[in-house]
Amino acid sequence: MTTTITAATLTVTVTEAITLGGEAQGATNTLTISSVTEVCKRIVNVPTTEVEILAFAATNPAAGTFVEADVRYLRITNLDDTNHVTLTFKNEANAEFAVKLDKGQSFIYNGDLSGGVVDTFDASASALTVALADLVNVTALADTAAVDLELFVAGT
Repeated sequence: MTTTITAATLTVTVTEAITLGGEAQGATNTLTISSVTEVCKRIVNVPTTEVEILAFAATNPAAGTFVEADVRYLRITNLDDTNHVTLTFKNEANAEFAVKLDKGQSFIYNGDLSGGVVDTFDASASALTVALADLVNVTALADTAAVDLELFVAGT
């Protein structure tokens, strides 16, 4: 079967709008990612126990897993109006970093424009001698009560 999907360009625009002392201090930055052929957008409910929300593999991924070399852009938005969630990113070397995503906030993880999430992060408890590794999964843990997260992943 021949595909009927034609690659398209994803446009990501980040805008900060604020006026202080009568002067606009915001900015707008735009990134275009060409040759996008796959998009996944979904809402997941995250309980107060850690759950995997995204997974990446080198080849032949299982359902719900993304090919790491193809991912170009990833956004996670906390849709809750009260509670935060902790996101933990893990690489193939089992190094992890975690971030707090408060109510209403978004976290953007940009894949390499030619290599996806392959060799995109390192983590250490001390000063780094950087050795970037592949992102393998993202887990989430809600703080006080379950929260809904919107996930948006785009790839080639």
